[in-house]
Parts: sequence; C-alpha cells; structure tokens
Amino acid sequence: VSTPQSMSSSGPRSPPPALNMSSSPHAGHRASFAENMRGVPVSPRASRQPSLSQQALQDLLNNPPTKGSDPKFHGRDWRTIQVGEIVDQQLVRFVQYDTSVEEATNASTGQSIMLIESGAPNVVLLREDENSRTATGTFDYSDLNAYLLLVVGLAHPDEEDVASFDELAQKGREGKPIPLKDVKDLGKKEPLITLPKTADLTRAIEVFGSGVHRLLVTEERSTDVIGVLTQLSLVKFFWDNRQSFPQVEQLYPQLIKDLNIGSHSVYAINGDKPLTDALELMNNEGVTSLPVLDIQNNVIGNISQVDIRLLTKSTSLPLLHSSCIHFISVILSERGMNDGKDSFPVFHVNPFSTLAHTVAKLVATRSHRMWVVETSSPASSGPPTPASTPAVLVPPSPITPLPATPNPTPVSSTPPHLSAGPTPSISASAIPGASLSGRLSGVISLTDILNLFARASGLHPHDPDEARRARRRSSSSSM
Repeated sequence: VSTPQSMSSSGPRSPPPALNMSSSPHAGHRASFAENMRGVPVSPRASRQPSLSQQALQDLLNNPPTKGSDPKFHGRDWRTIQVGEIVDQQLVRFVQYDTSVEEATNASTGQSIMLIESGAPNVVLLREDENSRTATGTFDYSDLNAYLLLVVGLAHPDEEDVASFDELAQKGREGKPIPLKDVKDLGKKEPLITLPKTADLTRAIEVFGSGVHRLLVTEERSTDVIGVLTQLSLVKFFWDNRQSFPQVEQLYPQLIKDLNIGSHSVYAINGDKPLTDALELMNNEGVTSLPVLDIQNNVIGNISQVDIRLLTKSTSLPLLHSSCIHFISVILSERGMNDGKDSFPVFHVNPFSTLAHTVAKLVATRSHRMWVVETSSPASSGPPTPASTPAVLVPPSPITPLPATPNPTPVSSTPPHLSAGPTPSISASAIPGASLSGRLSGVISLTDILNLFARASGLHPHDPDEARRARRRSSSSSM
C-alpha cells in the first residue's frame, strides 16, 4: 500500500491493487442502496389504515351528524312549541315604501341591512314609516326578478298597465331611482300571513303545507313583527333538534323511495337555453329554482332566484344574453372567489338516499328543493336503476325572446367572470360535478318534508300535490 510520502514523489505512480472479488464472508463489498436503507424506520403512511372504511363513509352519508340540539327543547312535544321560541328578532329587516330598489337591494341604510347583503331569510319588510313595526308588504328575490325582467323588456303587463310599465322600464334603464312602492306588485306574491308568537308549530305547518314559503311572527294581540319564520328555518330547526323529537327522528334513516314523497312533475330548463328563459320561467310559474338539464335530461346544475343577485350590476347585463350553462359557471366562479376555494353544491339526491341525507343537503345548500335523479343500482355491478315513474317536465308558459339591445360599454372594474364581451360556449360536461348526477326523475321540496313530519306526528296537513296543482292553475289563468 502506498504511503502518503511515496504518493507525493516524482516517480511514476504505482497502479492501485486489484479489487479482491473473493466471495469470502470476510471480504469487504460495497453495500447496495437497498441494504443501506435497512434499519431505517418505516414511513407511518405505509402502515396507516384508511380513516374511514367504505361502509363507514356510506353510513356517514346516510346519517350526517348535526351540531347538537338546544337543551330547552329536550323532552318536549314539538307540536306544543311556540313559533316565537324559534325565530330571531335580529333577522327582521324593515324599509320604507319610498326606499329605492337599488337601496333595498345592495346598500345599507341606517340600521337596516338590505336584501343581498343580509342573507337569510332573504326578505325585507315594507312599512309606512320608520317608527312602525307593522309590515304591510315584502320585497324579496321574486320581486327583484320581476323588476329585472321589466327593465329588459320581458314583463307582461295588462293592457291598462302598459304605459306605466314602459315608464318604469325606461327609468330603470337610465339608472334613475325607483321607489319600492312602484314595483312591489310586479311579480307573483305569496299571501302575507302572520301568526302571534304564542301560536304553536302545528299552525305553522298548516300554513307551509299550502306552499307558502314564509310567515311573519307578531307580538300577541299586536301587529308588531318580531320574527320571520320560513319553511327552511323550520326544517333546519327539526334537523338541529332531531334527537328531541322521536316521531321525526325515526323517519331520517328511511329511503326516499320508501317514503313516497315528492313529485314527478318538474319545471326544468335545458342548459343551452338563454338565461332570460330561466328567469321568465321562475317568474311566470312562481317557482324559486330550476334544474338545468343536458340533452339527455341529466341534471347539470341549478339556478335559483337568489342567484339573481349576480345580475344587479349594469356590468352584468351581458349575462342575460348567455346560456344557462354559462351562468352556472359564473355562479360557481363567484362562489369560489368568495369562499377562497373551488366548490359546487350538489342539488340532487336519488331514490336510495336517506331522508337524513336529503334534509342535510337542503339545510347545507339553503335550498327549497332537491332534484331526484336516477342512480346506479346499490349493487356496484348492476345496471342503472330506473325511476319507478319518470319525471314529467311541465311545459312552461310562453317565453318572450330577449329584445336585441347593444351591450353596455365595458368598464375596467368589471369582474372577469362578468365580462361584457361575447360569452364562450361551455359544454355540459365542463360543469364541475355534472358527471355525478343522473337523469331527472322528480323533486322533493321543503313542503314535502314538513308534510311528512306532520303526518308522522298524527296531524292532517294539506296535500302538497294539490297546492302545486293550484299554483299551476293560477299561473295558467294569469297568462
């Protein structure tokens, strides 16, 4: 072996000794990478078990957890609970009749927070003066939809009202303030129903069974409003306090197909139809939301009256010329920007969904209805399970084409998803979650849910199908 001194000499360097390839157990050898890794602790991921088994995940979907019930309702019969106990006075919002549509929609005036900014219960109450607590009217998203249709020339006034409608439409297009008193009766209005705060929930169920979506709660022997009770808030009350009401609790594990609730008659719209067709359909037929379908009648999205909030700026008017599919992409984009993440709510269930799963979706999405779609058989290898009765797509009233109007001049502050330029064509398959649905077969509404709860508790509520038929007769006779 050469020493350091010999290696530094000027003489020729001797060759290195040959490698000993002997197989002797005492001979040294270069360890492989795998051998060098021997003894290194195994990654926890290699031995980690799945957080939830497939069965546990399915159980979670079938029976979603709730945040916990209010102790004051434990052991009580829900039929004896008073409406005043479950409403929040902080959610009562008043405006005067001389408030402009723009103020009532987007702005804050004094102590009153307006429609779009305030959220649930999605209504502002009209009163004669600022000192009054008596509601003489309402302004909500159905009124906003009717006003928007008026401004773009799609309203259908009676002959004697044509001149006044034209004047209002012109003011709206010019951006002039229009007081609520001039537009409060443009759309189809639900009856303004009040109950004293001491009325029990059975009376509320009777009102909601007729298809009414909200009622006002007043002080006893007074017209002063202290709360707004909606179908959704009542369903949420039952859901949050499910363990307190055994008659209702025992319904949640049951499958939709076994409960025989809902309807197979559905208003719907195709995704390539203009957005204005959807707005007219909701306005003419008095419905608050529509399923958007592809050419095979698969549900690819949902448009509701609340989504009209995206059309209240002048820069968003070009959206009226776009398709329903494009508007769904705008809704999802806006939700993603507000929530800071991509998301899409799922507005459909299938016949094998449990009632608990259905109610949890209604509460989470704050929807009035869930679309029922055909689904695959519970056996993974089975063919799709057809609906026992296919959906009947109810033909809408005649739709008026949108008048040709030039697009407003784009402004620099226009959000990218409200571009005033031509809207791109979007296919149904490009909508997030579209492939997760199925062919439309029916609808389940909050009215259906509340009627089921009432019948399970020994009450005899109105037939929701009769309420639907009455509403459609009213829609037809008004055209």
